[in-house]
Amino acid sequence: MRYLPKSPADREAMLKAIGARSIDDLFAPIPAEYRLNRDLKVPRQMAESEIVDWFRERSRETADGYTNFLGAGAYYHYRPVIIDSLISRGEFLTAYTPYQAEISQGTLQSIFEFQSMICELTGMEVANASVYDGSTAAAEGVMMASRLTGRHSVAIARSVHPEYREVLATYAHHQGMPLVTVPFADNGRLNLKQLEKSITPDTACVLIQSPNFFGTIEDVGAIADIAHKHGALLVVSIAEAVSLGIVEPPRQADIIAMEAQSFGVPLGFGGPYCGVIATREQYVRQMPGRLVGQTTDRNGKRGFVLTLATREQHIRREKATSNICTNQALIALMANIFMTIYGKVGLRELAKQNLAKAAYAAQQFSKHGKVLFSGAPRFNEFVVQTDEDPYAINSRLLEHKIVGGLPLKKFYPELGNAALWCCTEMTTRAAIDTAAGLVAEGERSVKSAKEPAVIQEVVR
Repeated sequence: MRYLPKSPADREAMLKAIGARSIDDLFAPIPAEYRLNRDLKVPRQMAESEIVDWFRERSRETADGYTNFLGAGAYYHYRPVIIDSLISRGEFLTAYTPYQAEISQGTLQSIFEFQSMICELTGMEVANASVYDGSTAAAEGVMMASRLTGRHSVAIARSVHPEYREVLATYAHHQGMPLVTVPFADNGRLNLKQLEKSITPDTACVLIQSPNFFGTIEDVGAIADIAHKHGALLVVSIAEAVSLGIVEPPRQADIIAMEAQSFGVPLGFGGPYCGVIATREQYVRQMPGRLVGQTTDRNGKRGFVLTLATREQHIRREKATSNICTNQALIALMANIFMTIYGKVGLRELAKQNLAKAAYAAQQFSKHGKVLFSGAPRFNEFVVQTDEDPYAINSRLLEHKIVGGLPLKKFYPELGNAALWCCTEMTTRAAIDTAAGLVAEGERSVKSAKEPAVIQEVVR
């Protein structure tokens, strides 16, 4: 909205019209203690060069130049420089919702290509034009399954990202939707026997994550068989999109909810990210979000339009597929460019690098710590259990410019001193060796401290 300055005469005329003698009279109803009678205490304005220097200083405070072993749903991958060059073009950066197809063909085509590539990756028949992020995509997928089946209960694997489960709990709370948590087995996969017991005639769907929160790849086929046998749908959440470069896509699923952050989207303090929902064509009318379709005009030329639902958030609440999801068009374009640059061969090579580096790191860490859930295949994350507290380990690693794994006590207290570590193509062998060596050093210190206590106990 434009700022329209007013002259003193204009102000006097406005005050007279509303029956106030002065500005003070106008604000008199506001208690004196809530009125600001001084200038705002704001810093002085800065020159452009000072602003640039200020941000450079702040960047040094955010682990710039550190090796990063954190994963857990947000992954540090290389971003080709062309991504920012293209998304910064005015046609994309300032584009509004493409309701008018006749002036939005470029944006509509990029969204259509994004949907097409997501379908190829996931093995699904239709994908939407993106939603907020992976956590809300998973929750929206569950709500979609409930509408499709007419059932209201959900069986959710405990190996699904804990924060995804929290988001789903928020969605389900006011819908009166019971959530049944299914435990994981010793190999980190979903406990199939417990899953059988958890499904009831009111179970709308089973929600799993693969690779799951521990980095373990689930037996999607076996889980799908159990869910479908009981008339429930299977919703598969994928937090690490790069895994699809080498891991067989979960084609047995009915709905796939994915986080596409790994495809060229910066970590950015937690967002904005790019969620995706992909499904079978028969379920498309219950899929939330926006969908772009391809058509031909009367001259036979190819064109693109929003189809089925032009709005991603519906005004008629009671008939809406969603009231909260929205399209992340610019972020989806990042993922689109990333997938185009890498292609099938490049994405497979990228996934192989992630897989190989994680395998090497797990081998190195296993020499001094215990790598959990080794009885099942995994991608680029693994859980290490140590004698030393993971928080103490991470504090020591920071002194060497290394960000360690995510301690799991908060989410899985039964795992004790366990942490989730991640390796991507950005992790060097030298960094892995350094981190493993520092963890080993701590383990030796803890064990040597315990030995005198054990000897004293034996003497007694």
